[in-house]
Amino acid sequence: MPKFMLIMRATDEGRAEYESIDFEEVIAAMGKYNEQLLDAGVMVGGEGLADDVHAVVDFSGETPVVTDGPYGETKELFNGFWMLEVASKEEAIEWATRAPLSGPGTKLEIRRVTGPEDFPQDNEWIQKENAWREENAGR
Repeated sequence: MPKFMLIMRATDEGRAEYESIDFEEVIAAMGKYNEQLLDAGVMVGGEGLADDVHAVVDFSGETPVVTDGPYGETKELFNGFWMLEVASKEEAIEWATRAPLSGPGTKLEIRRVTGPEDFPQDNEWIQKENAWREENAGR
């Protein structure tokens, strides 16, 4: 079954609105949504991301350059994600529309996660990854 990542994005205005909401309400809404995902058996993982520790590694030059992050604009950040394993993009979209998010500029990006099956199976590195996944299944 394909996996999709739901990536939370926001603007400065959306962050300001979020910060004006009682934190207990936010946690309760997210908890209920996560519980629905878990009860449906589609949630593989999900986490929020901290604002206080980050770095950016820029590969545009000859050698990578590390700077304190985040990126320059809020709209370029993502502050959390859900990983879902669902039957289709349409099902991922349906779950995304139920997320307890609101505010100006708040968006939930949906991206399919690639797996070893998306690459040539005769490739040495794909074969090694498949073996590693088999060996570590259930951990």
